[in-house]
Formats: sequence, structure tokens, C-alpha cells
Amino acid sequence: MKILVTGVAGQLGHDVMNELDKRGYEGIGSDIAEKYSGVEDGSPVTAMPYFQMDITDAKAVEEKITGTAPDVVVHCAAWTAVDLAEDDDKVEKVYAVNSRGTANIAKVCQKLDCKLVYLSTDYVFDGQGSVPWKPDCKEYRPLNVYGKTKLEGELAISERLSKFFIVRIAWVFGKNGKNFIKTMLNIGKNHDSIRVVNDQIGTPTYTYDLARLLVDMIETDKYGYYHVTNEGGYVSWYDFTKEIFRQAVELGHSEYSEERLKVVPVTTEEYGVSKAVRPFNSRLDKSKLAENGFVSLPDWRDALARYLGEIEF
Repeated sequence: MKILVTGVAGQLGHDVMNELDKRGYEGIGSDIAEKYSGVEDGSPVTAMPYFQMDITDAKAVEEKITGTAPDVVVHCAAWTAVDLAEDDDKVEKVYAVNSRGTANIAKVCQKLDCKLVYLSTDYVFDGQGSVPWKPDCKEYRPLNVYGKTKLEGELAISERLSKFFIVRIAWVFGKNGKNFIKTMLNIGKNHDSIRVVNDQIGTPTYTYDLARLLVDMIETDKYGYYHVTNEGGYVSWYDFTKEIFRQAVELGHSEYSEERLKVVPVTTEEYGVSKAVRPFNSRLDKSKLAENGFVSLPDWRDALARYLGEIEF
């Protein structure tokens, strides 16, 4: 099976390529950059085929994907800078990438009759209430530009294809790129107090674990909408931060101890910095995974422990 992965320079795309290599599949990577060297961790990604592709260029997308003739496309490429997406001079670019770029890929997959995996987000919903969002829920009310464009990407796929996996994820962290954990660790080093919101609720998702599940999915024909995060229950960003620092201290980083660093819980309104409106309820119902025979991701605390053991901080 030949699998094309877009966005391999990002956290998830990189891990998907590594997982494909582990299982002996023919993985081909693509991204906007002319060359991709990967992170310097001895990753096999650097040895796998790669080509440059701008997903907003419809002609280039058709030519390059058709020329590759994959059995599956795992579409990880996206604009993910949520606050920056709200800037007037960036909105058009965000739509070009997340909406029209995804449509370009969907059209070629339709032509080739190949499977498509699309990574989406809980941001397609309005984030109200406290009930977990079900994967087949169609009550879409995105609150920000990022959510609106990712929803348009979903619709571009579902309107054209039957062989699709639309996988909504939340609170993503991985080795190859920026994320909340790295931000908290960096801020915590240089401050004796840090404010973190405690009224936005969800569950973290480790790209290493997610990549395994995505490859499990493409080995089947159990198409449709799925919600995926690590297990371990729902927490706030404040709870998540406290656990990050607790585990960091266990690893010998005393600079994150409660005696030196105070984590202060605040409401979203009190925090008051984000340009983009954030959902309060990022709880995702993942029961459909078990119903279709997929193995759930490990507890997020376990994922965090493995992640902290792999990075330098």
C-alpha cells in the first residue's frame, strides 16, 4: 500500500511517516518547503521519498498526486495558527489552505478513487455546554476563522468522497513542532507565576499515539467521522499545566516545583488575550472507535510522561 502524507514538516505528519516506516509501508511525504530534513532524531522520515507541494495550487496538486498514484492520502497539512488566522491580512490565506486546499486534494482522490484521511478539529462546533460532542453530530457552529475553514475542508471531502476518514482531534502535542507543553515549559523557566485558563475543558492528544491509530484506520474500510484524543478523562488547561510541571519535577527539573512556580487558575474572560474565540467545551465522544474495533489511545498522563522523556527542556 502506497500512502501519501501531506504536511510532513508538522507534528503529526512526521509521526505518521515514522509509523508507516515501522509497518513497512511505502510512505511519500510532501509539504510546502522545497526540501525536508526532518528533526534530528535518527528518524527514518529523512530517508523516505519527499516532494514539494503547495496544496493551494490546484494544478500542481492534481499533477503531483496523480503522478504518485497513492492508495491513501493522509492530509495533515493545514493552517493551525488559530489567533493569527483572525488577522485581516491572513484570512484569505487560511481559507486558501484549509478550505480550498483540502478541496483540491479531495478532487484528486475522487478521480483516483483512493482513501482520504482528513485531520479536523473540535473547533467545527461552538464549544458550548458540557456534553461530549459525538462524531456524527452535524450541529456545526464554528466560532473562529480556523474552525470555519476546517469545517469547509470537511464538507469538501464529504460531498465528493465515500472513502474518507474525517478525524477530529484536540489539544495536540508532538515532538516535531510547537505546542502547549513546550510553551508552558519555556514560560515556566523564566517566571515565578503563570496564569492558565481553567474553564476550557478537553483532553490532550499525542501525535505519536494518534499516528498509530490513523495507520490502523487506513488498513480498514470503516469509513466515516471519528473523534480521537488520548484517554484519561477531561481536564482544563490549568489541570494539564499542573500535571506537566509535576511530571517535570519528577524528572529532576526542580525549577517547575510548586515552591518556585505558582500556577494560577483564571477564567477565559480574566485571561483575555486571544484574538480567536476559543471553545469552552472540547470534550469529544470517542466511543465510535471501540464500536469499530479500533484500539483507543493510552491515558494522556502516560503520553505526557513518554513525551517529556523524549524532549530536551
